[in-house]
Amino acid sequence: QVQLVESGGSSVQTGGSLRLSCEAPGIAYSGNCVGWFRQAPGKWREGVASVGTGASTTYAPSVKGRFTMTRDDAKNTLYLEMNSLKPEDTARYYCAASAYSRKATLTERFYSYWGQGTQVTVSS
Repeated sequence: QVQLVESGGSSVQTGGSLRLSCEAPGIAYSGNCVGWFRQAPGKWREGVASVGTGASTTYAPSVKGRFTMTRDDAKNTLYLEMNSLKPEDTARYYCAASAYSRKATLTERFYSYWGQGTQVTVSS
């Protein structure tokens, strides 16, 4: 069982930046893909960014160019650098890890392990 713990969520103004972190023990050994998802009130959870084998990445169109996901296997930690934040980025952000997929993917069903989330609020 992989336990994921997110941190770094906060309230910021439009145009601000945040860096989310996720402690993910064991991800360095698994080599499987990891990702960030978010869920806003009244909306479905959506994939934001994912990193797979060989550092391949994929991003949701709504965040591409503004968000950067990285993984530090030496520290078993994932990061989501978020810049030029907008009110529509307000959501609870979750990190997730796959038990078997190596390719970066934003499809939720490929992920087996989830953190509890961290709240990001962007005010106008």
